[in-house]
Amino acid sequence: MEAHLTEWLNLSIRWIHMIVGIAWIGASFYFVWLENNLARGNPREGLSGDLWAIHGGGIYHLEKYQLAPPQMPEKLHWFKWEAYSTWLSGVALLTLVYYLNPTYYLIAPGSALHPAVAVGIGLGSLLAGWIIYESLCDSALGKRPALLGLVLFVLLVYAAWGYAQLFSGRAAYIHVGALIGTLMVGNVFRVIIPAQRALVAAIQEGREPDPALPAKGLLRSRHNNYFTLPVLFTMISNHFPSTYGNPYNWLILAAIAAFGVLVRHYFNTRHASQTFAWALPAAALGMVCLAYVSAPTIAPRPTQPVATQTPAPTSTREPAKTAESSRTSATVQDEYLPETPVTEPELPAEPTEPVAPLETARELALVQQIIEDRCVECHSATPSSPIFTSAPLGAMFDTPEQIQQMSEKIYAQAVATQVMPLGNLTQMTQEERDLLGDWIEKGARID
Repeated sequence: MEAHLTEWLNLSIRWIHMIVGIAWIGASFYFVWLENNLARGNPREGLSGDLWAIHGGGIYHLEKYQLAPPQMPEKLHWFKWEAYSTWLSGVALLTLVYYLNPTYYLIAPGSALHPAVAVGIGLGSLLAGWIIYESLCDSALGKRPALLGLVLFVLLVYAAWGYAQLFSGRAAYIHVGALIGTLMVGNVFRVIIPAQRALVAAIQEGREPDPALPAKGLLRSRHNNYFTLPVLFTMISNHFPSTYGNPYNWLILAAIAAFGVLVRHYFNTRHASQTFAWALPAAALGMVCLAYVSAPTIAPRPTQPVATQTPAPTSTREPAKTAESSRTSATVQDEYLPETPVTEPELPAEPTEPVAPLETARELALVQQIIEDRCVECHSATPSSPIFTSAPLGAMFDTPEQIQQMSEKIYAQAVATQVMPLGNLTQMTQEERDLLGDWIEKGARID
């Protein structure tokens, strides 16, 4: 029952996080688009531009003042709770998935990092990241936006590398996303909203507004706009072990983030000019290259034909080992299959159809036993794991046919990236991973 309730709690928080996140990011995209598409030079005094738009059931006319109107309206709409709700629900989800049970998702398998220390590093890094970011924005770099953006990107890549040294790949990615999200909500809470409040207060009190505060808020809003696509990727990255499970996962994340920033810049500038029209094809080509260089090295080999066997002259000689069987770990074989005498069947003089090699049956038995011991605890129609009530992603390995059907995913997750078993809680050994990989490379035969 506890696992069932936890799953529904996870679902509820994740759904809330998505809803408010879409609202926040959608508002960010819209207002940047609005700023970029204003018709400048409006003759009305105090306006910096206006825009006509059609959407849904009517036509809209929007005006932007250089600072504020001479008199504040009775009702003014603020955009802040979307940001706060996104961050709060994100931290709740981070706590539920990674911090309540650090050994499952947070700590890398085999790491000596204490769970409490790992949680402290995760939370402390968010605070430290905001302090560093705020200091850089208030420094001389704040007056050079392009250079500041480059420095921030380099520091975030360094953070990704640091997280990858301490946490599991999946946790490293989500902490980069949490760090970026913290910077974004910090901008709203500490800079953008206070600047807007100061602007409104100045108008209400009859004072001349300070133009420096809105300019500062606009810069932070721009930062948030460019942060959105990288943080969106980290939100969905747990579905793609070929990225976070790669030995160079931090570098892959950096490349994907760079492509996201490039795409965002194209959409931010395309109405003013087509200078960055190359950005979309360049990002697409970059993703193709990433997919190629991060691909696991799996090369299925054709099954060797069955050789015609002849009875041995004596029964005391041990059967000769084939080149393929010699690659199988004797240790693993002995563990799962105790040595029993094997009687070779009498073969017909002229076999009419191929006979499955004895080695295939033996390897399948080994593979099934490894899957049973290391994977079926979660990936079964009836999981015995206390944290799952159903097989994750519907992947079940109860039968040889199911194992064969999922063999490529097993290779990607348990052999190539080694992100499974989860936290390696079932202690799958490297010998077992090698045996699984060898069986899959040879075609994952079950007959």
